[in-house]
Amino acid sequence: MPSRLDSLLTRLTAQMQRNNAYQARAEIAQIHAAAAAADPKRLEPHGFKVYSQNDEDGLIEEICRRLGIGQGRFVEMGVENGLECNSLYLIHKGWRGIWIEGNQAHKPFIEQKFASILNRRLTVAMTWVKAETVNDLLARLGVADDLDLLSIDIDGNDIYVLEALTLRPKILCIEYNAKFPANIDKRVTYEPNRTWSGTDYVGSSLKAIAAAAQAKGYRLVATNITGGNAFFVRDDLAGDLFPDDASPEALYNPARYWLYYDHYRQIGHPADFGPYVDLEAD
Repeated sequence: MPSRLDSLLTRLTAQMQRNNAYQARAEIAQIHAAAAAADPKRLEPHGFKVYSQNDEDGLIEEICRRLGIGQGRFVEMGVENGLECNSLYLIHKGWRGIWIEGNQAHKPFIEQKFASILNRRLTVAMTWVKAETVNDLLARLGVADDLDLLSIDIDGNDIYVLEALTLRPKILCIEYNAKFPANIDKRVTYEPNRTWSGTDYVGSSLKAIAAAAQAKGYRLVATNITGGNAFFVRDDLAGDLFPDDASPEALYNPARYWLYYDHYRQIGHPADFGPYVDLEAD
């Protein structure tokens, strides 16, 4: 039976978490207001989390709305166990696609948790993504050039996979290393078998990734407010739908990882999936 001290500590911890959440929400509101004031086409105010790590779900939804994409197709590289990624919310909205995950330890969980949609709305490939083989891999998986969204979060080699791609998806979401300011062009060395070391050595700077994307015909349209992912739209689709200044200096968001811990993570309510009636029916 908990002691009075234990109960007091539990209540104090809960209160601290609530206070942190209130402070984070106030900071998020300030960031959103500043972005909207800088350019009404900015995407940050549209961000929200359903299953994404941070506010990526809302950003992707708004990009798709502006492009007129309804129920599309995705490929996401690097999903871990699938419960915190950029495409699970899309599946709920009727999208279909492919997860590619290299860590075999996640395979049993994915197969059990997502059994109701596997081989119907979702295909899973358990393999590492490498620049040398990414195009062959996508071809084997039957990925067509009219792919709507490609999300790359493989903790380091993202920029090299981007440069190797022959596929031209409509939207790209790619992790960047926000510890480097927007004016710094910095990329990691390529190591085909790289895995995350648990440090902040997680990938290339926004400026480096934006240059690589621009060379392939993409325009930077947003970064998320915690400084994790950059979003690009194909030049032939972007038009005047997105911020007028598409430079990394204008659209960079610094690392604000505390917003993830204090607000976006649902304390006490771990993410889960289904079953849901609509997903069972098709």
